[in-house]
Amino acid sequence: MKITVIEPIGTTLDKQDKLIREFRELGHEIIFHEKPTSKESEMISRLTDAEVLVLSNQKLPASVIENCPKLKFISVAFTGIDHIDVDVCNEKSILISNAAGYSRCAVAELTVGLIISLSRKITWCDKQVRELGSRAGFLGRNLSGKTIGIIGTGSIGLAVARLSLAFNMRVLAFSRTKKVEAGINYVDLDYLLTHSDFVSLHLPLTESTKEIIGADELVKMKPEAILINTARGQLVDNNALANALIHEEIAGVGIDVYEEEPPIPANHPLLKAPNTILLPHIGFATEEAIARRTDIVFENIRKWLEGSPQNIVG
Repeated sequence: MKITVIEPIGTTLDKQDKLIREFRELGHEIIFHEKPTSKESEMISRLTDAEVLVLSNQKLPASVIENCPKLKFISVAFTGIDHIDVDVCNEKSILISNAAGYSRCAVAELTVGLIISLSRKITWCDKQVRELGSRAGFLGRNLSGKTIGIIGTGSIGLAVARLSLAFNMRVLAFSRTKKVEAGINYVDLDYLLTHSDFVSLHLPLTESTKEIIGADELVKMKPEAILINTARGQLVDNNALANALIHEEIAGVGIDVYEEEPPIPANHPLLKAPNTILLPHIGFATEEAIARRTDIVFENIRKWLEGSPQNIVG
């Protein structure tokens, strides 16, 4: 059986060698590609004869899947699968698994880091010192005693809630599935938006969650509120968000995800919006998370080969 890793997923060379030897002993071949490709013809070429595909956030359109007749299983080195044409996979009985939970701590910690950075204006302070300025006129805000509203209480949302409680914050939550846990108070979305000092998004991207935060939602937030998005770019109407920042309807925003993978377009509305921290999608990018991701991806393959697939999604 041929297993193709179509793009780099952060696996070390030593780990690659061990995996190649392990699966070779089981009668399988693993091909690791060192560079990503966005060309469909190249993707199809790489997947010739592949029965198992490993990819991260590389888009996998129907046109590629339909030209891979042997493909049976996809192990995604990522949590979300909105970059894969799931309908075609279902039609062709191609199972998909994800690397659930691999970056839970990394993303949760970055979320809190963004909240602290915006509350204490860390990037502004750094700029002042580098320009030989002072702290004149500076006042930040504590986290302790504030209210955070968490939209989506999957594993990452819950991790953010627990960290927030450690900072002595009040935690409100809105989620399709409610997880009973001490200190988390579930409310409706309007209540969360109007009562939170910080709003943090932790939802998958679906038809029902697309632009869940738009102009109508932003106007309900406190003028001193901060919005954090480390989940999916299209959860927010970024044109409306930029407008809300320019007109001081909210106080700031921390963004790690966009409508497309960075580099973002030069005319992206958030680039000219004030009080922003814009990151190039690095929430998952820690040494520990990437190592765990590799382990989960190949354990998913082992389980599938054994006839006991795990982490099945789609």
